[in-house]
Amino acid sequence: MTKPVHRSGQFTLGTTDPITVYRLGFGAMRITGAGIWGDPPDRDAAIHVIREAVDLGVDFIDTADSYGPFVSEDLLREALHTGNVADPYGGVIIATKGGLTRQGADAWAPVGRPEYLRQCVQMSLRRLGVERIDLWQLHRIDPQVPEDDQLGVIREMQAEGLIRHVGLSEVSIEELERARRVMEVVSVQNLFHAGLRQSEALLDHCTAQGIGFIPWFPLGNRALVAPDGPLAHIAASHDCTPAQVALAWLLQRSPAMLPIPGTGSSEHLRENCDAALVTLDAAAMKELETAPELQ
Repeated sequence: MTKPVHRSGQFTLGTTDPITVYRLGFGAMRITGAGIWGDPPDRDAAIHVIREAVDLGVDFIDTADSYGPFVSEDLLREALHTGNVADPYGGVIIATKGGLTRQGADAWAPVGRPEYLRQCVQMSLRRLGVERIDLWQLHRIDPQVPEDDQLGVIREMQAEGLIRHVGLSEVSIEELERARRVMEVVSVQNLFHAGLRQSEALLDHCTAQGIGFIPWFPLGNRALVAPDGPLAHIAASHDCTPAQVALAWLLQRSPAMLPIPGTGSSEHLRENCDAALVTLDAAAMKELETAPELQ
């Protein structure tokens, strides 16, 4: 199939000025250097993977200003920006995040001061070459800054037309509901995969409320999707790979699920996108939903 991602189905983010995307997206974290720090080892290869993802049907790409930092957003602009002010990414939705600072490879710290969050948005607008960010997500709620101050400036920027839709990352049900009293929240991005399901109650809450759930690290660690790992027998019975089992399970687990597997490899990209063609039987779904967690 030319665009296998289209078999993943669609989900609509938001009720006011809604956005409809195919459910299997692309995470643009792994197109940077080691430790999500600096440039990729092969810039041309990273650009190729981004463009190939769109060719395979991806129309939802998740990034963040802290990936690199800044490198991922710059690469996305170089790869996909059309120069058309009215449709700068040719129908592809670029979701980005702000609120995490970088101190080196694999080092992250939240900063939620209102002036910093405003800077995050303004700089992402410049790097991505857009007048409005379609989905801007608070990367983390900063425990050192009053929550109302963080949510307040996000609401202000949305009212100013800098942000179309708002999402949150790594939150509880209680934090999500407090934010929803201030503004519409169209998506939540939490750690979740077949081997680590601690956000299951939040997923079910989002599903019931019509909020998109973006599971980051959707393939888990290498052990989960290894050729001889815990998903291997299911993969063999469904004529697919363990990674495809992990992604197919997410897509079937909830209609609000928006997996964003990321990679810098064309081979892995095609494998991930073909997961949309896999349908797990009831026995496999039950086994995965009751299996012990594997981090």
